[in-house]
Amino acid sequence: GPSNSEGAGKVSLLKKVPALKDGDFTLAECTAILLYLSRKYNTPDHWYPSDIRKRAQVDEYLSWHHANIRANAPKTMWIKVLIPLFTGQPLPSEKLQEVMEGLSTSLKQFEERFLQDKAFIIGSEISLADLVAIVELMQPVGVGCDVFENRPRLMEWRRRVEDAVGKELFFQAHEMILNIKELSNIQIDPQLKEHLAPVLMKMLK
Repeated sequence: GPSNSEGAGKVSLLKKVPALKDGDFTLAECTAILLYLSRKYNTPDHWYPSDIRKRAQVDEYLSWHHANIRANAPKTMWIKVLIPLFTGQPLPSEKLQEVMEGLSTSLKQFEERFLQDKAFIIGSEISLADLVAIVELMQPVGVGCDVFENRPRLMEWRRRVEDAVGKELFFQAHEMILNIKELSNIQIDPQLKEHLAPVLMKMLK
């Protein structure tokens, strides 16, 4: 149901997604959820390394990610699909250009500071840092803003992530994002529109 419902509040005090309910234990925030799951299910070490320095590198990226890649990449989807869908009005092209400029700066830092000449963010193996990054960067791709185009180093990194995860699983996980434009054809409940339109607009400020 809606994330602002009473039932959702029992899973997440913040009433936001994502949220996890594991028995009587609840948890919010995607990074915290990923770290919890990796520890609970004793995932292969490369996802969140036991080596203290490699783990610190994953933490470093996850800390940087929120104010940079995540601060810009999802906004392309809001501008091109979600806000027009819920408000009935397209946003000016200048707004998308502003977001893309911010994202371009973040991508330059991502390549130069984190990726460098390595196969993955922290070295030769994929980690949660790569997983969190790729999920965010596929959102602009889904709305026609291919951030990998003309960035060969970034494109090669994406291919390595796809191979490490498995191409079938990779595209299955991103299926909804890659087909997000199809949302333009669906009918939205007027009450939901009234609730979400101001929320989406606020996210762009």
